[in-house]
Amino acid sequence: MLTKYFKPSVWDSAAFGMPSHEILEISVDTLGYAASTPGHYTVRMDPLGSKQLLHVHGFYYCDTLVEPYCAAKDFRPFTRSQVTFTNSAPIEDLLKISHSAFVHGRFHRDFQLSSKLADQRYDRWLIELHQAGKVFGLLYEEQLCGFIAVNNSRLVLHAMSAKMRGQGLAKYLWTPICQLLFSQGYAEITSSISIANLAALNLYSTLGFRFRNAKDIYHRLTT
Repeated sequence: MLTKYFKPSVWDSAAFGMPSHEILEISVDTLGYAASTPGHYTVRMDPLGSKQLLHVHGFYYCDTLVEPYCAAKDFRPFTRSQVTFTNSAPIEDLLKISHSAFVHGRFHRDFQLSSKLADQRYDRWLIELHQAGKVFGLLYEEQLCGFIAVNNSRLVLHAMSAKMRGQGLAKYLWTPICQLLFSQGYAEITSSISIANLAALNLYSTLGFRFRNAKDIYHRLTT
């Protein structure tokens, strides 16, 4: 059965109002099925792998993701007394930050999807993480200016408010969350970012992170 090679993408399906899947094995059969069956499909590939089959079956490039990673011994903290965090920030305030933050994301860069649908996708993810108690609001001088959502030792979703970007504050805001995770016994912290997001790349590099596991992301929307 071909279906075993398709992993349902729950957040995507809920946000886009259509079946959404990640294809786990790239072949003529799986790509052909995606090209003939309505839905939104994602493929992750080694950047050096051949993309010929993807192009033949109507898949298009959206992004390249890399995984920042850092061990406790390599972490470079930056501290300011004005920086604190909270796990009780109102979801309404977090969503206001989210709406302006993910233009580098693969769903906002997918020309087949509206920015409204892309926003809905991140909204639903953020709401679910918030309900699970996994979102830390980042405060500067007691004002909410960003958030980081975590899943164990992974920073799975993060953003800063538009008015606070470009001021060199992110390294101070990220530091206490990373320190908290290391204090909980995690040997390594990881995340996932787009290579197009130069601000995030520079931030993680400044904090002592290195990068691995680059993946090219291709999408297809079949109607």
